[in-house]
Amino acid sequence: MKTVTISIDDAVEERFRKEVAEHLGSGKGSLGRAVTEALRLWIEKVSQAGLSQELGELMESGYEMGRLKYRARAELYDR
Repeated sequence: MKTVTISIDDAVEERFRKEVAEHLGSGKGSLGRAVTEALRLWIEKVSQAGLSQELGELMESGYEMGRLKYRARAELYDR
């Protein structure tokens, strides 16, 4: 386990502590568990956004299907 020192906005810190106390209690380790979960969710969100962008770029570039290349789904139905 690592120790990280960060600076955050006072209002965000106050609201975060209030929500943690409400949902996890104010016992030892509850703030650390909540921060860990928040960081995990942020990482998943960012990773998902990157993957989504990559897939969108692949779709725009088209897909080689033998001698035919389709760039849009509509092209398949126009034939």
